[in-house]
Amino acid sequence: MNIQSLLEHHGIIRNPFAEEDAQTDQVFKEYCIANAYHPVWDKVYGDPTEPSTAIVFGPKGSGKTAMRLQIFRHLQRFNVENPGKRIYTIAYDDFNPFLDHFSERMSRRTNRKPERVLKEWKLWDHMDSILCIAVTKLVDKILKSDHVDEPVDAQALSKLDRTAARDLLLLAACYDQSSDGSFVERWNKLRHRLGYHNITAKINCWFACGWTALVAFGFLYLMFTASDGNADAAPEGGEAVATKTVWDYLWLAPILMLIGSAPYLIRLLKTWWAAFRMRRHMRVGKREIGTIRKLLHSIPVKELSSQPLPRYNRTDDRYELLNKFQSVTERLGYAGTIVLMDRVDEPHMTGGKAELMRLFVWPLLDNKLLKHPGIGFKLMLPQELYRDMERESRDFHERARLDKQNVIPSFQWTGESLYDLARARMIACAQEGQSPEPKDLFADLEYARIISAFNSLRVPRHLFRFLYRVLVDHCNRYTDSKPEFKIKAETFETVLAVYAREIDSGSL
Repeated sequence: MNIQSLLEHHGIIRNPFAEEDAQTDQVFKEYCIANAYHPVWDKVYGDPTEPSTAIVFGPKGSGKTAMRLQIFRHLQRFNVENPGKRIYTIAYDDFNPFLDHFSERMSRRTNRKPERVLKEWKLWDHMDSILCIAVTKLVDKILKSDHVDEPVDAQALSKLDRTAARDLLLLAACYDQSSDGSFVERWNKLRHRLGYHNITAKINCWFACGWTALVAFGFLYLMFTASDGNADAAPEGGEAVATKTVWDYLWLAPILMLIGSAPYLIRLLKTWWAAFRMRRHMRVGKREIGTIRKLLHSIPVKELSSQPLPRYNRTDDRYELLNKFQSVTERLGYAGTIVLMDRVDEPHMTGGKAELMRLFVWPLLDNKLLKHPGIGFKLMLPQELYRDMERESRDFHERARLDKQNVIPSFQWTGESLYDLARARMIACAQEGQSPEPKDLFADLEYARIISAFNSLRVPRHLFRFLYRVLVDHCNRYTDSKPEFKIKAETFETVLAVYAREIDSGSL
């Protein structure tokens, strides 16, 4: 018997339980993302006008990624409805690029083992990673790249004064990680788009070039003048003496050139040293010393002096750069920022191991960052980390202040909430005007038993897998010529028992 025939009999035009991953689940994206919510939704989502932090701990398959996608979609809708109070969203969920760059900076002895690498991961590395994502996305919006939503128009850019434009260019020099063409060309394109003119940054260079040319021309002129004058006036054999006198003073040429070029050379050395330290201490990005030096050299001395750069192993400069980023986005019409962190168990360096995920996540749990004004963090973390967190020291809890962070210790589902979720998916896949629900699929199964069975499954992923297996097992028992459109309780209980054993054994 065909599954589609069974579903169509109940008014369902496509299988609502075929997908398990929220990122590829079209039923969820098209319907459930706006109509099916977990009971803790309001606490996690909060009020976009006052960005807040929430930390969700849940087992695999509990719907953490689905909630992250829901938050992102609702923030998009909020931005459309409130153009003057938009929220800038940062999807912090792809960690492999940052961890790869970070590992490359470690010594051979350290990067052989993931735990040694992750022990070196600090709070400022998280901040650098978040700023890399945020700044790259913002530059794409300004340059109107094809793959971004809500591009920044010319009217919004006009609100940026020269100081804000300088700050954005400084952020781009530090954190823009785009691979769309040459980075220097992209930075210059951004500079032109912002209307930031940097002629004064080149004065030292022009003066050094002009001074060097003037000294060289002056010595050449003296040599030829002395040579011609002595050839006419000096007696036979006197030319060699006069020419030797000019050559005696030729050693002054490089000294004079060096003196005139000193301001430019000093600035060149300073920008090279800053670029070197940035390359060394900003460990999660792809940057070359020569590229960074060239960009820093394009900003006038007065505007670059005393500016924060990620060139030390500390968070102070990162907080200042974060404030600069917030100031720029505020001028562009964003009233706050939300960071959505998810999938910490997927990077190859953590491998889903609790001890490795702990080394990676714990530095981020710092109250100063999580409560930073204007920024809210939505952290979707594996359930194992909550058990580890409870065993942490007093110093850890004083630093993290989790009592202030809207912590959801267990992202679980009841049988009733799972039933409502299954019903919402069935309605999403039903014909117009139809409202099927799970109990309609079964012939002699009581509602209370269905709720009890769903409660034992605990998470949506197990629910979808189980219902899909029930449909397959039932259809395998009948033919298209003699179909049966109601699933018997015996089939339900048999599949449930087998699936429960697989869950207990850890094979799922």
